[in-house]
Amino acid sequence: MASSIDLGRRRKVCSAFKPAWWCANPHQQTLWPIFARHRLKVNYQRQRLELTDGDFLDLDWSDSVNHDRPIVLVLHGLEGSSQSHYVRGLCSVLNQHQFRPCVMNFRGCSGENNRLPRTYHAGETGDLDYVIRWLHLHNPDMPLFAVGYSLGANMLLKLLGQKDPEIPLAAAAAVSVPFELSQCASRLEKGFSRIYQHWLIRSMKKTAIRKADQHDTGLDIPALLKTRTFREFDNLGTAPLHGFRDAEHYYSTDSCRQHLLRITTPTLILQAKDDPFMTQDLLPEVHELGPGVQLELSDKGGHTGFVEGHFPGLSRYWLENRLVQFLTQANSTRAVRRSENA
Repeated sequence: MASSIDLGRRRKVCSAFKPAWWCANPHQQTLWPIFARHRLKVNYQRQRLELTDGDFLDLDWSDSVNHDRPIVLVLHGLEGSSQSHYVRGLCSVLNQHQFRPCVMNFRGCSGENNRLPRTYHAGETGDLDYVIRWLHLHNPDMPLFAVGYSLGANMLLKLLGQKDPEIPLAAAAAVSVPFELSQCASRLEKGFSRIYQHWLIRSMKKTAIRKADQHDTGLDIPALLKTRTFREFDNLGTAPLHGFRDAEHYYSTDSCRQHLLRITTPTLILQAKDDPFMTQDLLPEVHELGPGVQLELSDKGGHTGFVEGHFPGLSRYWLENRLVQFLTQANSTRAVRRSENA
């Protein structure tokens, strides 16, 4: 069973996660933290970054006092934000373990419309690259880590595959990764997974309406509002708004699987085989992983779920503790290596 990561070699291993007996279904695992978990209160301090293209990004710091702690940049998923349940959960645990969490809200996700017609998408690495370099520039003596969930995980892995070892991250973690966007879009058109598709597209349509009130985006909004699948929405909205020919061009260009082999930063990927956003044939093989990348697989866990515990009232969230364990080990390994090289 995997409880740590070998920071020097690529591996594909079995996870130590054991699902709660009362929460073994992938949809139970996915939905329980959303609807049944006590809403954690995280006090954020917002910092706005003005971008060279005239737009802005909002960073939410959940610890604005302890500037001597290692920084963990947290990346949310599609239509998420610093208020997403999994983000608040991780930030709460990081604060208890001597880390300083910083949540990057993607364009238009911080509660205020961004200024430009464009927003964000699964392969938008430019903004992420800028934020990582900005954090490193303003905190040169602090180790910098990153954790990405779902869409944010795809974004993080794609950036590392494209620009590693230029990216100044000590280590990275990716959770519930949509390795191949086209196939994930197809999976979300089937069975109960259509509920997640409906839920997310409804939110994306609201964003499209707000943007149309703010800008002449050139999009056919009436047609966009009639879409029922990610593929239809991305074909009429995401793709033309961000310079892609169509949805398939967007999916093929921005899927992270093709970039994994070039990642050299110590990276942990946490994935459940029963993730209702994808199918098992999308899981990469060992030969597709870059040096130091560990793909840690569990049979169950759903999408960003990983709920354990003997009874519902005593549920525990294994994912957060596993991420902190990895980050703590990566930080210790970094400190040892710096000491040896001193």
